[in-house]
Amino acid sequence: MSNPLILSGKDVSLYVYDNLKKRISFLKENDIIPGLAVILVGEDPASQIYVRTKAKKFKQLNLLTESFPLNSETSERDLLTLIHELNQNNKFHGILVQLPLPNHINSQKIIEAIDPIKDVDGFHPENAGLLSIGNPRFIPCTPKGIMRFLTHYSIDLKGKHVVVVGRSNIVGRPISILTSLKQKGANGTTTICHSGTPNISDFTKLADVVIVALGVPNFLTGEMIKDGTVVIDVGINRIDEDTEKGYKLVGDADWESIQDKVSAVTPVPGGVGPMTIAMLVENTIEAAEISVSQRI
Repeated sequence: MSNPLILSGKDVSLYVYDNLKKRISFLKENDIIPGLAVILVGEDPASQIYVRTKAKKFKQLNLLTESFPLNSETSERDLLTLIHELNQNNKFHGILVQLPLPNHINSQKIIEAIDPIKDVDGFHPENAGLLSIGNPRFIPCTPKGIMRFLTHYSIDLKGKHVVVVGRSNIVGRPISILTSLKQKGANGTTTICHSGTPNISDFTKLADVVIVALGVPNFLTGEMIKDGTVVIDVGINRIDEDTEKGYKLVGDADWESIQDKVSAVTPVPGGVGPMTIAMLVENTIEAAEISVSQRI
């Protein structure tokens, strides 16, 4: 298909921020400025860029954000102590621990230490459980952003076959739940494929919607999808290129081979990434709203 619909994360995120303004104003009228604490352990360049991007957006919206950078040798105990302190600090409504963590730190133990009502990433087992029964408190940011894409562009999943490629707790598992929930805009029939799935193309060729979140550059090719497929590309990968930068960013889908077959697609960059940030802002505002409701 020629001229596919480009699902612009930049455009949709601006719409999200505009809709959040009234909620932010209401909170400030109640002397509450939504606040996010971001913990970064180590000096991973990609994580540093992501944290800076988050901080920039919060400051643009006049929201509170504070980073807590720790060196890569920080002990698990010291990190747990910091999280405990932030749990008790009322100026922070959300706590985000940037993943991945160094190998000597148990990521799951760290996630479970965050107060569930401050877990704006939606990774705590309590929040994951609420999502699994269709009654979410905080939805993980990237899956939430994907669903917002579909709603914004009136892509209804009812009666559609959705194939999710990837099974991480960050994207694959939660988006498989969200797409199959019995609610407006969802209610799809969802299949999860992963590294243990033989012949993934057997599934993607049958899909009306493919959500690819493997972290493998150009994995999904035109030969793996049917005409008219909607492709949500979660991947953002650096590959070497003979340019001034020395690299370029590509997704998990091979744009060159899919562009004539898809009916709609998210670009990389400028697709899912901006929506992930927008949903983090929204989740932090929701956490602040919970704090207001607890006052009443």
